[in-house]
Formats: sequence, C-alpha cells, structure tokens
Amino acid sequence: MSRFTATLNTQRFDDYRYYHQSTINQTLHLISAVIFLVCYALLFTDAAWAGLVGWLAMLTRQTGHFFFEPNGYDDVNQATNAYKEAVKVGFNQYRKIVLLLVWGSAPVVLFFAPALFGLFAPPADRIGFIRHVGLVWLFVGIGGGLFRMVQLFVTRDMHTGVVWAIKVLTDPFHNIALYYKSPLALLRGELIDSSIADADWGVDVVEEAPHLG
Repeated sequence: MSRFTATLNTQRFDDYRYYHQSTINQTLHLISAVIFLVCYALLFTDAAWAGLVGWLAMLTRQTGHFFFEPNGYDDVNQATNAYKEAVKVGFNQYRKIVLLLVWGSAPVVLFFAPALFGLFAPPADRIGFIRHVGLVWLFVGIGGGLFRMVQLFVTRDMHTGVVWAIKVLTDPFHNIALYYKSPLALLRGELIDSSIADADWGVDVVEEAPHLG
C-alpha cells in the first residue's frame, strides 16, 4: 500500500469511527453527499448557485454532527471527546463554529455593503443579492479549506495536508458508498452503527493516550 493510500485510508477511518456513529448523522451525510455532487456540477455552469447549494449541503452535514452525534465518552474507541477533538485532522467543533460564523456573517456584510467594497457591481434586485451571497459563500468554503490545508502544512507536514484536501474533495463519493444503507438502519430503529466496533479498513490504529483530556 502506498504512503498516500495508507494516509487517506487512516484519515477516512478515523473520521468514520470517531465522528459518524449515529445513523441519523450518517443519513444526513448521505443526503449532503448527493447535494454536494449537484454543487460540483454547478461549478462548471453557475458558481453563484454552486456556492448556495454547497452550503446547503454543508449545513445538512453539520446538523448531523452538532445535534445527533454522541459527544460524551466514546466507549467504542475508548476515547474522550476532548481527545478526539484535539487529534482531529480536519475541522474540529471549534474550527467548524468559526467557519460557520464567517458563513453567517456574509449576508449581513453584503446587506450593508452590497458592492462588497467595490468587488461586485451593486445588485439590481433580490436575485442579484442572493447570487452575490452565493459567490461569497463559495469563496468562504474554498478559502476555509485552503486555510486548513496550509495549517496542516505548518503543524504536521505537507503530505498530511494534501491528503486531507483530497479526502474532503472526494468525501461525497465515499460517503455515498459508505452510508447508502444508513437510512434503512435508521428505519429499523438502529440509532448507533454497531458495525463500527468490528470495522477493519486495513489500517494500523494507533491509540495515543485516549483517556487524556
């Protein structure tokens, strides 16, 4: 197994076992993944709508994390939530809150500065304003991802950052393959994915003081 594939599988497996135990969260990720594919298609035809659709997908995804994913002690992985947040490669809860605050402030800024300090022509109507919001949201999403990737370059190494960026871009495809059965499990009343404890993705799982924090 190449170093790239091993790192990608490890990042995906850690994300799955630590942050996707709820079948409600998994189902919302499945819905989000389909919406993200629409966003990807729109990138080639209408960037403004791609930004709007992309953040609809993001909100669907984060709703699962914030409201349905267990945040207490993780009995499956024998780890505290604080430990998982500390070692997370991508956006932990704190980073997500910061990103969502930036996202939420964009329409407010555009309301008081419709031309965004000369970056846009003033919108002629409400649809024009909404399209400007979509473009800013697209910039926030791309900018947030690039910022985190550079952070990983500095705090870890370039390999980790590049692999994480590729993981994020391919997550919609991977989520569909991974969670397509989650709605059926949810209908059966299975709120927690019991298969996580027995999952084997062919990666070496290293526990680093999981009880700390």
